[in-house]
Amino acid sequence: MTGTDLRIMLTELVILSLRNPRQAAEQIIGWRLDRETLWTALALAAAVNTMIFSFSIMLQPTPGMPAFFTSPLAMFVLLAGVLVITTHGLYWTGRAIGGQGDLGDMLALVVFLQVLRILAQLVIFVLMFVAPGISVIFSLATGIVGLWILVNFIAAAFRFPTLGRAFGTLLIAMLMIVLGLSFLLSIVGIAAQGVV
Repeated sequence: MTGTDLRIMLTELVILSLRNPRQAAEQIIGWRLDRETLWTALALAAAVNTMIFSFSIMLQPTPGMPAFFTSPLAMFVLLAGVLVITTHGLYWTGRAIGGQGDLGDMLALVVFLQVLRILAQLVIFVLMFVAPGISVIFSLATGIVGLWILVNFIAAAFRFPTLGRAFGTLLIAMLMIVLGLSFLLSIVGIAAQGVV
């Protein structure tokens, strides 16, 4: 597959994710990518997100921001940890309420969600300088659409017939994720104090 083919396929998949996220999720799951590839892609997504975040902080510093946000290494650990906790939180919650999905399925969808997030962040980053007002509206719209895509992805990953169970999975998983993040933030915060 050439770079052009990959770009066309990615563009079509992004459009499908907006129009019919469940079908897009089924297509991604159908690729059956191995776990090593998916975990590597997750780490890469965390690295790209860290670069975008760090660059935006450099251009528009925010007073009173915690010290570890200014450390790229600490931010990478935090973002990678968030993605791992989110993946496992969604997977184990979905399985606990009767879902039939596989960890690899959920991992593949979380990775692709990060691709969508990176694309949205790049647009927001440009709009911050071109049209700050529009960037705020676009950011809000991105959050709402992202939630809709996530719920549909969860439904596809666990073969739920309705979105209700997928939404329930998300709510329960969020509680687990908050607890996991609290623990992770305490670790990253302590480590960053030694780095900064």
